[in-house]
Amino acid sequence: MLNRGVQVFSAKGQEAIDTALKADLVVLNTAVAGKWLDTVLKENVPRVLPKVLWWIHEMRGHYFKLDYVKHLPLVAGAMIDSHVTAEYWKNRTQERLRIKMPETYVVHLGNSKELMEVAEDSVAKRVLREHVRESLGVRNEDLLFAIINSVSRGKGQDLFLRSFYESLQLIQEKKLQVPTMHAVIVGSDMTAQTKFESELRNFVVLKKIQDRVHFVNKTLTVAPYLAAIDARGECFGRITIEAMAFQLPVLGTAAGGTTEIVVNGTTGLLHPIGKEGITPLAKNIVKLATHVERRLTMGKRGYKRVKEMFLEHHMAHRIAAVLKEVRTKLRSPSLSDPFKSH
Repeated sequence: MLNRGVQVFSAKGQEAIDTALKADLVVLNTAVAGKWLDTVLKENVPRVLPKVLWWIHEMRGHYFKLDYVKHLPLVAGAMIDSHVTAEYWKNRTQERLRIKMPETYVVHLGNSKELMEVAEDSVAKRVLREHVRESLGVRNEDLLFAIINSVSRGKGQDLFLRSFYESLQLIQEKKLQVPTMHAVIVGSDMTAQTKFESELRNFVVLKKIQDRVHFVNKTLTVAPYLAAIDARGECFGRITIEAMAFQLPVLGTAAGGTTEIVVNGTTGLLHPIGKEGITPLAKNIVKLATHVERRLTMGKRGYKRVKEMFLEHHMAHRIAAVLKEVRTKLRSPSLSDPFKSH
C-alpha cells in the first residue's frame, strides 16, 4: 500500500482521530468496525458519522448487535457485497434491532490481477495441480472436490462431508463408473483443533473414508488448491469467483450472494441451504462426477462470466461510482433511491 501512495498508521491514538476528523470521507470496513467508532473516536463520533461509508461483508446472525451497528442509521451510506445480503441487513436491522439502514449500495467483488494471471497460466496451473495432488496422495485421474473456508460451525463443512459420503453411497448403489473421488477441506487449524473439527474427523473415521477425505491447514494462498481440484463446494463470496476463474464448476447453496454469482445449470449447480441440501448436493456431486463434458463446459462458462463481471477493474469501477455518489450527496444532500446497484 505504501508503494501506491497510501498512508498506513495505527487505528488507535490521536493520529487516527485527527485523520478521521479532517477526512472528506471515512470508509469503515466490516460490521465489527463499528466498535472502533466508540472505542477510538469517543466524543468525536457525531462529527464523523455523517461522512462515513460503511462497507459490510458479514451475513451471520451474531453481527446484528447494537454494540456493532447502532450508528448505522446516521452514516452517509452502506456498501454491501450482494443484493441478497443488502436485503438481509435491511430486514434484520429493522426486525431485530429496530433501526433503519442508511442508503445502501451493492458492489460485487472482483478477482485480483495476480490471481487471474495464475488462473490463465496453463503451465503454472499444471505444476500447482501436480504438486498439491502429490502432497495429498491423489492421482491425476482422480476426481477432487473441495470446500475452501475456515473450519467452523455454520460454514458448512459438516454438510459438505455428509453429502460427499452420500454421493459415494449413490455411486456404489447404482454401480456407476466414475474415477476415484476425493474431498479436501481447506481451512483447518492444525495448531488448535476445535471441537467442531474433531467432530468432522470423527465422522470421516466412522464412515471409513479416511483415504478419501483430506484436511488442509488454513491459508491465504488458495490458488494451488483451485488449480488442483475438479469442482468446488459451497463457500460464499470471493472464493466462488476465484474458483470460476480457474474454470471450476461451483456447487453452491441457493442462498446469499452465491445466487448472484453462480448461474444454476450453467456455471454450477445450486442446492437448498442447510440439512435439506445434503441429498441434493450429493446428487449434484454425482452429476458432475459422471459427466466430464458437463464439468468442463460449466467451468468454461464460469470463467467467461468472471471475465465479463468479476474482475478487479469491474470492482474498482463499481466502488468509484459509489464514492463519487456519496461525495456528491455530502456536498449537496438530496433524496435518492434506497438501494443502488453498481
